[in-house]
Amino acid sequence: MGKLLVIHGPNLNLLGMREVAVYGNVTIDGINRMVEEEAGKYSLDVDFYQSNHEGDIVDKIQEAVRGYDCIIINPGALTHYSIAVRDALVAVDIPVIETHLSNIYKREDFRHKSVIASIAVGQISGFGPQSYVLAVRAAAEIIKA
Repeated sequence: MGKLLVIHGPNLNLLGMREVAVYGNVTIDGINRMVEEEAGKYSLDVDFYQSNHEGDIVDKIQEAVRGYDCIIINPGALTHYSIAVRDALVAVDIPVIETHLSNIYKREDFRHKSVIASIAVGQISGFGPQSYVLAVRAAAEIIKA
């Protein structure tokens, strides 16, 4: 039916041991398994990418024009300042869903601003790993439409 690209930004490779009170104890592999399971319900293929480097994420987004129907991205700290990631997402013209494990609006003031939100179809935050599952459901609806 369609193909998803899930991008995990900086420090998300440390999930499960990083600030467990904020991000929970599910690892990135656990989240990826949840996403694959949910994507399977909608006959969606999914690829995963994680990098701690802004330029590598930009490169991956640019490569996405080769066959992805939707991008789910948790930009991590890049959410708040990366115009480069934002511009790459605009350039590829693929629907984008921004996800966050924590509710960024209940955290430090600097986390309340997302440079990605205004170009994303939507933003899902605050539901822990379920944020990704909800994003897959939204992506399935976007692709179906």
